[in-house]
Amino acid sequence: MNVDIGIDLGTANIVMTMGKRGVVLNEPSVIAFHKRTERVVAIGRKAYSMIGRAPDYLAVVRPLKDGVISDDELTQCMIREFILKVSGRQLLKPRIIICVPSFITDVERRAVMEAARSAGSRKVNLIQEPLAAMLGAGVSIGQANGHMVVDIGGGTTDIAVVSMNGIVASHSIKVAGNKLDEAIIRYVSNKYKLMIGDRTAEDAKIQLTNLYDPSEDVRMTVRGKNLMRGLPDSAELTEVELFEALEEDVFAIIEAVRHVLERTPPELIGDIYDNGILLTGGGSYLGGLEKLISRTLGVKCHVAKDAETCVAKGTAKAFRRHDVLLDGFESVTLFK
Repeated sequence: MNVDIGIDLGTANIVMTMGKRGVVLNEPSVIAFHKRTERVVAIGRKAYSMIGRAPDYLAVVRPLKDGVISDDELTQCMIREFILKVSGRQLLKPRIIICVPSFITDVERRAVMEAARSAGSRKVNLIQEPLAAMLGAGVSIGQANGHMVVDIGGGTTDIAVVSMNGIVASHSIKVAGNKLDEAIIRYVSNKYKLMIGDRTAEDAKIQLTNLYDPSEDVRMTVRGKNLMRGLPDSAELTEVELFEALEEDVFAIIEAVRHVLERTPPELIGDIYDNGILLTGGGSYLGGLEKLISRTLGVKCHVAKDAETCVAKGTAKAFRRHDVLLDGFESVTLFK
């Protein structure tokens, strides 16, 4: 059976679309395997639930780092298993479009291609994430009108100005959701001598972040291990403390946006001032981020509808538009 599959191969989550069915999968990019037998035990949500809780003989890993593949074999296995999952275990020879960051090396491109090939794809296409994000958000990018997107994922933040189906100016930095989690872990460790896990840090980021108007009165209790005594302990974090923990990385993202704006032609700057900046990706949900960007850069900013799945939805639309998406789009036939 032939089918078209779009894949947002994210560091934190993998989102898939299939044909006209739209988004059919949205799960963590995590895989768990038995160290001795090398047998895969779980993928996605089930594997994510094992983080920090698995026995020594099980390894729970993210095979992607900073938006690109860090472990070829595990990534290939994960993609293959996810495709089988969404297809009802049927053998497919799909056409696949996979999103990649704006700036990746040829070696990284080949690794992504090989991952798709291992899933039995007859043809694989790569599209740059900013283009897919705009398509998925419903932005009309074919006109001579400038639009800016900031796609904040798990491993990278991609920023681009798009006009006439192509990228005019872009920049990518390896500061995104995972780096923010690490910043929270580091802050709590330094201030409270408390070691918290990745999932606890992510929960705090989601529930407590207020980047525009943080308050000392809004609090959250986090639990972990006291680094001095080695025993269970807890600490209360406030919105102000979360802002302090995330401030440096968040402003690194804003400075990257400023850098792209400075390289954008004046005519398109006027368009962006009118159209505003579009935020996509899971990181766009950070509390107060759009208001902080607007206040700092003087340009209105808004979060896309279903921001987390915009890139994947854009891959589905790209199947019908690859003939005009000449910039940031490449394909190779693997099987005829």
